[in-house]
Amino acid sequence: MPWDPDRYLRFTAERMRPGLELLNRIPDTPARLVVDLGCGTGDLAAALADRWPEAAIVGVDSADEMIERARHEYPALTWIVDDIERWEPEEPVDVVFSNAALHWLDGHEILFRRLRSFVADGGALAVQMPDNWRAPTHRIPAEVLDTGTWPEAARSALMRDRLAEPADYARWLQPGRIDLWRTTYYQQLTGPDPVWTWVTGSVLRPVLAALEADERDRFAEACRQRYAIAYPPDRDGVTTLPFSRLFVVASVDRTTRRNV
Repeated sequence: MPWDPDRYLRFTAERMRPGLELLNRIPDTPARLVVDLGCGTGDLAAALADRWPEAAIVGVDSADEMIERARHEYPALTWIVDDIERWEPEEPVDVVFSNAALHWLDGHEILFRRLRSFVADGGALAVQMPDNWRAPTHRIPAEVLDTGTWPEAARSALMRDRLAEPADYARWLQPGRIDLWRTTYYQQLTGPDPVWTWVTGSVLRPVLAALEADERDRFAEACRQRYAIAYPPDRDGVTTLPFSRLFVVASVDRTTRRNV
């Protein structure tokens, strides 16, 4: 199932906020080349361009639909369709930025060491990943799939927890200065089935792609009922969705870069 930019952007402000906060924690560095891995529709790449107006900004995403939207909205920036696991820059990158993308990938020890190796002397690797795996947002679809009669393809398509312990990321990104933190956002959502709409814009997209139409309807109904109980709206129709995220900014020191 292709990415749906419109559905993903239904909660633009909520999805942008962690990325902007990550951007603001990157130390000042004179950047010539900045790369946004998993750039989506390009809004954060545009924010990177505002931060470093003299730098070349490159957005990388594996979804043609997202890159097409990014090229339309921000034609002055450079956009590449590629998988993060395969992507490799032709020269050192001053800022490697990734917001809500690396949690889709396995093998984080190898991945994070590899991405750090692309960072230029004095540059930074900045990453944000959703860390809500034990919350009902992720637990409910897992329980529905694991206890019902669903195709194995749908069960295997559900993204499970790939994140390591925070201390592991700090160790893998050495040597360097590590800024590591976790934040829980209490999103205020409105509209019908807002939590279902939130998760189907990202984590449940592969699951829905693996189900036939009647199965999708049955799966949706089961999840919606449980989400309504786990996240009831208040009297004004506002649903509070706690959503945690893990952040890491690794600054590469000139004096230690050669030891990677």
